[in-house]
Amino acid sequence: MPPTPATPGTARPAAVINEQIRALVEQGGVRSDEYLELLVEWEAAVRSEGLRSDVTKAA
Repeated sequence: MPPTPATPGTARPAAVINEQIRALVEQGGVRSDEYLELLVEWEAAVRSEGLRSDVTKAA
């Protein structure tokens, strides 16, 4: 029997990822691959934390 896949999610809180995004934006890294990866990670964290009503405060 194959192992059950891990539940998708993020290991870091959305607030931590958001701070990293803000720092990258201040450095002008908005067009970097790292920025896009952080946005995807942040969105997953927001979903897993149930923060959908608070999205306007982030990134």
